[in-house]
Parts: sequence; structure tokens; C-alpha cells
Amino acid sequence: MGEVGTSWGGADELEIVVFKDAASIASHGANWLASALADLTGAGTAVLAVSGGRSPWAMFSELAARSDVRWDRVHIVQVDERIVPSGSDERNWTAVMRVFGPVVPSDNLHPMPVESEDVIAGAASYDELLHDLTNGRGPDLVHLGLGADGHTASLFPGDEATDTLDRGVVVTAKKHMGRRRMTMTLPMVSSSRHVLWQVQGLEKAEMLAHLVRGDESIPAGRVKRDGAIVLADAAAASLIS
Repeated sequence: MGEVGTSWGGADELEIVVFKDAASIASHGANWLASALADLTGAGTAVLAVSGGRSPWAMFSELAARSDVRWDRVHIVQVDERIVPSGSDERNWTAVMRVFGPVVPSDNLHPMPVESEDVIAGAASYDELLHDLTNGRGPDLVHLGLGADGHTASLFPGDEATDTLDRGVVVTAKKHMGRRRMTMTLPMVSSSRHVLWQVQGLEKAEMLAHLVRGDESIPAGRVKRDGAIVLADAAAASLIS
């Protein structure tokens, strides 16, 4: 599998698993998600919240190829999305459809409504959708990445969206990398049953060390740790003691 070792970040159940390369992370992550989804869909439905970026698509492609998952019982929702037109390569949803579109029923695919004329109202409607899909309990599985500045989802340092506690989905106050974003808030992310972090690259090493320590000065450090697992490559984990 390429696993180097497993360590623990403190006493509050944040599991860290370190791998030699991205391919090993993708395989392990796909297996982990498939097992969780199989358990959840045995007697009902499951809600999987996916993030974007460059890293997760190999893992999601392996997951989508799994025949042991009841895809007719899986709902795919978004953790965050750039406010750009449909079909844009900047849209996370473009990649979601490429990977999950062939296996998940169209009624179970739920893009964030970033094309709404009123994106603030669109965020509120997506919050209501998530509440209805999960009976108010939050997503079953949330996939997260980690930025070199400590952001996760589209919860960036210094943006008021990061400090929003009374809503589950909001629009960022500022542009980040040239775009405003729609994003789950920390309460929504932390209401999930399980969180799967995927962290790759030496540029993430400092922030991963902060995450492992539970440093709440970065947005990622404020995400729930109980039931969370971090899959990291050796470079990203190089500063973990």
C-alpha cells in the first residue's frame, strides 16, 4: 500500500496515516471511503461531501469504480465551489460530474447553486437542502484538503465566512485567488460523522503540523477531530514529531 506509519495527534482521536506517494493515498482513501459508504448504505442513504483542488480526483476516480458501493443510495454534495459559470474548468463540479456522473443517479448529484442571481440566497437554499438530505444531522462523510495558509474548504484566514456559526453554508466576503466562493461553514463540516483529510506536498508541512497540534489560530485547526483521519504523504508529514 505504500504506508510509512501511523501516528496520533494528541489524545482526541485525530488519526494520521503517512504514505510514500500520492497513488498510495488515492488507493487507501478510496478503500476507506468505499467501506464507509457500504456500511452507511446497507440500511439507508449516505451523503458524501467532496472538496475540489488538484489532489482528490485520482482517489475519487478509484472510488467511483467500486462495484461494492450502492451508488443509487449515495448523494454527492459539495464542500465548496468557486462562483464561476457552469462548465468552467475552475468549477469543482465540472470534475465531480466527470468522475461521479456516470455512476451516481442525476437526482443524487447536488451542485452548489453558484450561478444564482442572488448567491447569498443560493447559499441559504443549499443549507436547507443539506438539512433535508441529512435530517439535520450533517453529512455522513466530508472530504477536506489543507491550504498552505491553513484554510480548508473555502474558509480562509481573515474572511468572515470562517467565523460564521449560525449558518451551514455561506458565501465568502472576499475573493480568494480571484474568486468568491460558496462554502460549508465550520459548524456544518464539524456536524459530519467522519472527516477525511487529504494532504500532499512539502508546502503543506507547516500547516499540517499546526493541524495535528489542534492549533485553532488556523481555520483547519477548528474542524472536529473525533472521527477524523488524515492521509498525508511523507513530504507533508515531514514536520510532525
